[in-house]
Amino acid sequence: MASGDRVHQEIPAGGPGRAWWTDLARLAYGRQSPGRGGPARTARWNAEPDEVRAVALAPSGPGPGGPRAMRVAIVHDWLYVVGGAERVLAEILACYPGAEVYTLFDVLPETGRARIGIRRTRTSFLQRMPRLGRAHQLYLPLMPLAIEQFDLSGYDLVISSSYAVAKGVITGPDQVHVAYVHSPMRYAWDLQHSYLRDSGLASGLKSLVARLLLHYMRLWDVRTGAGPDAIVANSRFVARRIRKIYGREAAVIHPPVTLSKAPLAVARGDHFLAASRLVPYKNVEAIVDAFRDLPHLKLVVAGDGSEAGRLRERAGPNVTFVGFVDDAELRRLMATARAFVFAAEEDFGIIPVEAQAEGTPVLALGRGGARETVLTRGPHRTGLFFADPTAEAIAACLRAFVATEGEFSREACRVQAERFSAERFRQEFTTLVDEALASLRSPMDPNDLYTDAVDTLGELRPSQS
Repeated sequence: MASGDRVHQEIPAGGPGRAWWTDLARLAYGRQSPGRGGPARTARWNAEPDEVRAVALAPSGPGPGGPRAMRVAIVHDWLYVVGGAERVLAEILACYPGAEVYTLFDVLPETGRARIGIRRTRTSFLQRMPRLGRAHQLYLPLMPLAIEQFDLSGYDLVISSSYAVAKGVITGPDQVHVAYVHSPMRYAWDLQHSYLRDSGLASGLKSLVARLLLHYMRLWDVRTGAGPDAIVANSRFVARRIRKIYGREAAVIHPPVTLSKAPLAVARGDHFLAASRLVPYKNVEAIVDAFRDLPHLKLVVAGDGSEAGRLRERAGPNVTFVGFVDDAELRRLMATARAFVFAAEEDFGIIPVEAQAEGTPVLALGRGGARETVLTRGPHRTGLFFADPTAEAIAACLRAFVATEGEFSREACRVQAERFSAERFRQEFTTLVDEALASLRSPMDPNDLYTDAVDTLGELRPSQS
């Protein structure tokens, strides 16, 4: 009898001996990288009985009725507002509706949870700290420790949604960890100097403490970059940063964008639109200054933030501030705008895609994720780029747009936006996760551990005497 035949002929069909042959089936076939062994391994694998293959590919520890369902944990940094990262979290939850959600702290109202689709969350010790909603940055030194305290050992698949520390969760060699990285911590890397300057920490003792903390965060960030089995970036721009910081290649899956089911049947207005949080790095000041120099053009600014009062004071009479608006009103403002103006360097930038979904061209800073979402060449252009976030560069871009405005069509903008649909995200993401799971559980080379497993099985199987 061939050794391979002995393996499956002498495996008991059930009963108390099931655990030891289950482990050996995995030893012989499971949790190895694909592509090893070629046709010989594939032929041997295909010759095995269905029961052996089912056990080898199933999550660890089959239950009484056979292999149990895969257990999934999703780890998100924190929950206090519903932004772009939380929209990605919602779509990941739609892919894995039975998953349990872990997060450092959760201060979302029930309406926010309902938008994401979260029933309950498991939080860290930071949940008991004061002022989480308004000053969670104070707890940055504790976040690496807090994320490492989550015990995820009972899960087969761990998905982290990370723009700070979530990718640093601890997982074992028999678990698959897929990290969706919205961005490495930019305030600890390429934006450190502007972050310190904008926070009033450019010099002095507090600056020294902040720089030491960010140095520690960089060391921890690099170390934990080796943990995930697969890393997904939300743009090619972020993938380049991941390669530079972690030394790893990342697959690129653009975030999902909520597209209108039907375009609004509204006529173009006479205004341009800028919409974002009014904070320094969004560069809304440069947009406002550009329109002050172009008094014959009208600008509507939607959003609120720490810069709102100062921006109102320096704006000309052709600039109108409408504050925070709900989704329906924002959609109307986009649909009626001549163009959407966006001056921030974002990792991806969902809102320019949403503007295109309403048929509106985008005038954007030609850096970061906007270069992947706005078409500026060819017969179906959807916008223009300006090189620098300055009033002069934005004003020049506005003049160029006005001179060629008739070349931009609503239809071209909508077609471009459809490339970033939620359906596309779910399909691409689940395919990547399935490949990561298959990589860990694929059948291994029979010339590798197969013979050793067979010999061990012969030694450990119950005595026939």
